[in-house]
Amino acid sequence: MASNPTSSSTAPRSATASIRTLGKEPAEEFYCPVDVLEDAIEGLAGCEETVLSETVCGGILDPNQVVEWVDRTKRLLRFRVDPAELRSEVPGVADGLFKLLEQVDLPEDGETAGELTTRFIASLVELREKLSRDVEAAYAGDPAAAGYDEIIVAYPSIRALAVYRIAHELYLYGVPLLPRIMSEYAHDRTGIDIHPGATIGDFFFIDHGTGIVIGETAIIGDRVRLYQGVTIGAASLRNAASLRGKKRHPTIEEDVTIYAGATVLGGRTVIGKGSVIGGSVFLTESVPPGTRVMAEAPRQLVRGAVGDEEDEAMQLQWDI
Repeated sequence: MASNPTSSSTAPRSATASIRTLGKEPAEEFYCPVDVLEDAIEGLAGCEETVLSETVCGGILDPNQVVEWVDRTKRLLRFRVDPAELRSEVPGVADGLFKLLEQVDLPEDGETAGELTTRFIASLVELREKLSRDVEAAYAGDPAAAGYDEIIVAYPSIRALAVYRIAHELYLYGVPLLPRIMSEYAHDRTGIDIHPGATIGDFFFIDHGTGIVIGETAIIGDRVRLYQGVTIGAASLRNAASLRGKKRHPTIEEDVTIYAGATVLGGRTVIGKGSVIGGSVFLTESVPPGTRVMAEAPRQLVRGAVGDEEDEAMQLQWDI
């Protein structure tokens, strides 16, 4: 039980926690007793007892550092064209990546942090070209787009794809942890969840985007269009851990359109070139090229006009 602040003379005020109510002054301040604070501190301290504590104590990368770096790199791909500015930004991106790579355990038989950084900087021009083709796809696929400038600065799909293109490049290098932090950051900001391991071709367009899920081993060809709520996922199995490292997600061939709310599952599922998958479709098997897959329209009951006696039970009652 909390002690009365007037009787807590044994505890210095600096060792207590004060809680105030936002927007109004409470009748009295609350000070958490020192013994409760110390018990919490002692219980949270140390490197044993829980997987979380052991992992953190073993050394873990601060995700905020990754977010800062990927934001800077994303801006470089989307907005930086002035040579003088690039002479400052590109070395900064290189230095930032090198420092991040030195904080993770790279494969022993792989490239060094310096070699990977050099390799990434050499890929920047190609990454911008890929992102530019995604911008073209968005303009071609969205009649609401007023221009390329609107797409570049405002479309969540382009923000998510910029992060994905960066993260995927590092994923291909075998870099641990960093690509996953980046993809989850983009997911948090845009509602678009693309695993950095997914392989996505050119001229990729995501319309609206909220609720999109694309799994790690998914393969998506060129000129594919997805609408909101689409899942390119894995079928759920009891022993899912046994599939780690295997092909678990579908292959979507070129020129496929998948409408809102559709779900396509399974590593053996292939959606053939030029197919159209309608909204709310649930697919766990392959379809040949040029296929149209549509869900049967739900049966809807249309009742009489509001006010009919038979319809009264369905009306909400409003207090006016």
